[in-house]
Amino acid sequence: MRGHSANRGHGGRGGGYGPRGIGRPVEKAKDFRGTTRRLVRYMGPHKWSLLLVFLATIASTLFSILGPKILGQATTVLFAGVLARLQGLPGAGVDFTAILRILGMLGVVYLASTLFGFIQQIVMVNVSQKTVYKMRKDINHKLARLPLHYYDSASHGDTLSRFTNDVDVISQSLQQSVIQMMSSLITIIGVTIMMLTISPTLTLLTAGMLPLSAGISAFVASRSQKFFVRQQNILGELNGHIEETFSGHTIVKAYGLEAEAESAFRTINDELYENGWKAQFVSGTIMPLIRFVGNLGYVVIAVVGGVFVTRGSMTIGNVQAFMQYSRQFGMPITQVASIVNVLQSTVAAAERVFELLDEKEEAADSPDAKDIMQPAGRIRLTDVSFGYNADEYVIKNLNLAVEPGQLIAIVGPTGAGKTTLVNLLMRFYDVGQGVITFDGHDIRELKRSSLRTMFGMVLQDTWLFEGTIRDNIAYGREGVSDEEVVAAAQAAHVDHFIRTLPNGYDTVLTDDASSISQGQRQLLTIARAILADPAVLILDEATSSVDTRTERLIQEAMARLMEGRTSFVIAHRLSTILDADRILVINEGEIIEQGTHQELMEKNGFYAELYNSQFVSATV
Repeated sequence: MRGHSANRGHGGRGGGYGPRGIGRPVEKAKDFRGTTRRLVRYMGPHKWSLLLVFLATIASTLFSILGPKILGQATTVLFAGVLARLQGLPGAGVDFTAILRILGMLGVVYLASTLFGFIQQIVMVNVSQKTVYKMRKDINHKLARLPLHYYDSASHGDTLSRFTNDVDVISQSLQQSVIQMMSSLITIIGVTIMMLTISPTLTLLTAGMLPLSAGISAFVASRSQKFFVRQQNILGELNGHIEETFSGHTIVKAYGLEAEAESAFRTINDELYENGWKAQFVSGTIMPLIRFVGNLGYVVIAVVGGVFVTRGSMTIGNVQAFMQYSRQFGMPITQVASIVNVLQSTVAAAERVFELLDEKEEAADSPDAKDIMQPAGRIRLTDVSFGYNADEYVIKNLNLAVEPGQLIAIVGPTGAGKTTLVNLLMRFYDVGQGVITFDGHDIRELKRSSLRTMFGMVLQDTWLFEGTIRDNIAYGREGVSDEEVVAAAQAAHVDHFIRTLPNGYDTVLTDDASSISQGQRQLLTIARAILADPAVLILDEATSSVDTRTERLIQEAMARLMEGRTSFVIAHRLSTILDADRILVINEGEIIEQGTHQELMEKNGFYAELYNSQFVSATV
């Protein structure tokens, strides 16, 4: 299966905030400390808000911890009153006034705990959202400043995952895990202190249960880990199979392979079910086992505490309070173990984001970079050499002089360097050796934004965004009128088609305009280039997706558009460039022939061989 790794996403991260998260696969950072420090620095502007969160968490947790102790006092008063009445003491009875006073105090304590908990949540949500807002903003700015070679070498799915999945992991962890970690640690410390003040003996008995709980958790986690890892791998295979099957659904049906596709799906799905069931079952045994150990400790505390009460060394209210504290003691420890896994994944996600933010940016324009206000379109390439790798040139010692208004056709076999030449002209890459000038100026001395606005491109691979047809056509030029949009569409011979749509120019294109044909999408991009009115046109197989009649109409429109402006046409169908002022034949990064169609045919060289091979194929 292809594309599996891109489809796996981050489904294995974290695994929840409770004990069931233990045993799930955890993605770990390469530099945990360094990334953590950097993430903390990223939150630096909110240090006072974080201090407020910390103080509110302490207050909320401490008030919550006081609850059982106060409630135990009410139980002690109630028990003493009932016991005195049973003993027949004069005036004996339950002191309901004291109980009401204690319950009122308990209500105030719980209300204060809730109030501080509300404050910590509100402030932390605000901090986390502002942090990830800045992070997304920085990523967006970074993507705009990255050079083209980054997008050529990096997986688009991986970049998108860093922008979405990884930032979401950071956001969720900041909102939940950080507060839970602080609360759990404070609870462990506070509960331990409260238990020691009640009974050091019972505290030792409670702590004695921890190694047993930890051993069970570690044992089960080691068994479930392999199932979770395999589950994630199979999930990637399943996603890849589904994507391939549905994206190629027409081909599957055309070849009658529905049964094979369904069989492959069933095999992968059955394996996913088996591993998923085992992973969930094994990890699901952690909580019942921990509860069992907790209940054993609960029984021990109840028995020993009862003995202490009968000896008069401990009040029944304190026994009740201690039993509640013992319940609170084990859960935070388990939560901390689970949250540590979540934080590992969070730091790993942050590391991936920071790796993107640390990518080398496109070199900045020089301080004295120029603008060309009235470009003519005179282009010179002098001894230009370029390679994507330093030791392997794609373009070698290229020399070319193009006068304003000339139509230059570029032909050659696949991989000869045709598109690379266009990338160099627009300075998506800088030349390794030599100089490219535009109207006499070295393009490295021009502002990139100014240089690129002088070029209009129509590529073989169309790109339309989600929006109206009007917005898509007007994308390359600001402040255009509706009349100009319609005129451009008419020049591209797409106006009639647009008017047949239910909402005409206001029709909204969605899902990469898959609702219209490839040829119609190509016509819209051509209309966009016409409206942009650039000084130089670059057409990369711009008519490859339209029929012969439409192609001729577009060529006529392009001929009118190209009058008085420099144009570069990359073509594989040589019949479309017969009228070019000059045809460049590129092979292995070098111009091996150049001239008009007639001149090149008379040479009977590489170009003539290409042309004749196409002519013979068309005749056959």
